[in-house]
Amino acid sequence: MSLGRPLVLLAVVSLLTATATPVTARAVPAVPVYPEVGAGTHLLDQRAELAGFVEPEWYEANIPFVDLPDETIEDTYYYRWRTYKEALKYTGAGDGWIVSEFLGPVGYSAPHGGIVAAAGHHVYEGRWLRDNRYLDDYLDYWLRGSGAGPKPATDHLNENTTDWAHQYSFWAADAMLARASVDGRFGFAVDRLPELEKQWRTWSPQFDRELGLYWQVPVWDAMEYTASSYQSDDPYHGGEGFRPTLNAYQYGDAKAIASLLELRGDPQRAQQYESDAEALRAAMEQRLWDPDAQFYKHVMRDGNPGRERLDDREQIGYLPWYFHMAPETNSAAWAQLRDPAGFAAPFGPTTVERRSPWFMHEAEAGCCRWSGPSWPFATSQTLTALANLLADYPSQSYVDNNDYAALLKGYAATQRKNGVPYVAEAHHPDQDRWLYDSAGHSEDYNHSTFNDLVLSGLLGIRPQQGERVRLAPLVPDDWDHFAVENVPYHGRNLSVAWDRDGSRYGQGAGLTVWVDGQPVHRQADLRPVEVGVGTGTPRPLATGVDDLVNVAGTGFPAATASHTWPADTPADAIDGQDFHLDVPTTRWTSYGSPNREDWLAVDLGTAKPVSDLRLSFYDDGGGVRTPEEFAVEYRTAAGEWAALPGQTRVPPAPERGRLNRILVEPPVITSALRVRPVRADGGAVGITAFQSWR
Repeated sequence: MSLGRPLVLLAVVSLLTATATPVTARAVPAVPVYPEVGAGTHLLDQRAELAGFVEPEWYEANIPFVDLPDETIEDTYYYRWRTYKEALKYTGAGDGWIVSEFLGPVGYSAPHGGIVAAAGHHVYEGRWLRDNRYLDDYLDYWLRGSGAGPKPATDHLNENTTDWAHQYSFWAADAMLARASVDGRFGFAVDRLPELEKQWRTWSPQFDRELGLYWQVPVWDAMEYTASSYQSDDPYHGGEGFRPTLNAYQYGDAKAIASLLELRGDPQRAQQYESDAEALRAAMEQRLWDPDAQFYKHVMRDGNPGRERLDDREQIGYLPWYFHMAPETNSAAWAQLRDPAGFAAPFGPTTVERRSPWFMHEAEAGCCRWSGPSWPFATSQTLTALANLLADYPSQSYVDNNDYAALLKGYAATQRKNGVPYVAEAHHPDQDRWLYDSAGHSEDYNHSTFNDLVLSGLLGIRPQQGERVRLAPLVPDDWDHFAVENVPYHGRNLSVAWDRDGSRYGQGAGLTVWVDGQPVHRQADLRPVEVGVGTGTPRPLATGVDDLVNVAGTGFPAATASHTWPADTPADAIDGQDFHLDVPTTRWTSYGSPNREDWLAVDLGTAKPVSDLRLSFYDDGGGVRTPEEFAVEYRTAAGEWAALPGQTRVPPAPERGRLNRILVEPPVITSALRVRPVRADGGAVGITAFQSWR
């Protein structure tokens, strides 16, 4: 991240360190909390959609809003934006923002808790957010930051690779280009071509020149136990072979790198990657495509001199369509999606076909068996591939838009627990229950996409290079209406509404497209169409540093409190995460305190300027509630606590579910801060995030 520290602040900090005298710093522009939405449409009641959400302003500033006839899909859509926001984790000045997979830490993750397995999903999903700072940092984390750094080559962390960005298979360049195709900032992607090319080349030790294919171990495809690995002598770490996964990812990345090289004006190097991609495609057709079974299959690497394909169809066989790698002649593979002996299931699709002898093998024994359970990671890949087939390939007779919508609705239906939206690791394909859902670990599991499937698939927003967008909705034939409002696209706000008779939105019958709130296209039906959008003026957002964050939980900054409920810790208030779940938790609360009033303090370890504080209070509607008021204090040079001067608060008083911002003018330089939230009834309070931005 660019720290953008004014020299005057550095000089003042140096002065304070030398003299131990309290001083104030010159005012500097505050780091914006939210991006500006700009001109757009006002078809939908956004606040109604956000009822009960914490920090609704974040969603209003960032997400496209939708109105859908299907309540299950729509509710899941808004829920998944909530889970994505929870997964945003600020790690500090070095790496900035990352997108986490688990809300709690796991022992096999990269620095700060990053896991590359689902990073492609994270980018595809997050590309629809208006605030570009999250994915700017996250992509750089894997390409230039700690996520690209060295890791031990051990069995536990993948003995075949030596850096975190290759611990698991990852479609980095394809995701980078997919993101640029939405926000229009192709320069950001082109600038990272050296790192993208390095990422692509670093897979070369797993390339078999004789076969022209990459090999991978299923567990490092994020698939611990599979029909492939069960047919080896090591069901967990075995089954090494030539798989549709990494080969399709490398194809997609080669095509993306070629496209970016063309944009850079280097057609000769672009052609090299095009040639590599074509060679991969040809090898996949020759080696992995089974013409009898009409499916892409796994080929074992060892103990298989004839390079015979396994008998089993696994859901990973649909990945070539994710990257437009499969030829149109192979479309018969999609018949298996509807086949009761194939992948069809009420809560599917299944990860291996039902006719396989490995179907649901040991599935009830505990995580993680990809031998039949419905897995959001794979379901989202299959739905992306299906959308590509329906939108970008010639017509075929095996599946249609009604199948896409039905599969998406089934996927949404899995994302429930006790009647409310919820997503964990894997779902039973035939029963309404999660199979893998461990407490404090799997809640709101961020290992898949859903909203990208709604926007780019169901509603048909097909991002393009150039000043246009292609619309190819895959909604069911009986839908009379839908709307998607203020999609951040190429620096513009794109809105699309379908209203069969004009009674829903009052904007006329048929399909209407708006750019920056102005109608630019109308048509009577839902046939695919390309619409010019122009290129808006980018609104770059200033990056900043939160001086209170401590992801590691050791050293400084160090949080303490007058009282803490045993299940919480003061350090959780400065861990870079801000979510409001009971399990897992990341917060400080004073629940059970004998005190009339409690405090949370943070020792920075050294003097820092304070100008933009942000507080997120926890409120469970029961024992811990939003305070009526709070005081913010700083430690003086004499070591005493004093009221922080020059405060402007937004909102003026705490409101449940609102972020509290305290602007300090002029900034104050101090080595410690303390907040004292107070309830009139003396009850408990809590804080999920305490931040100091500059």
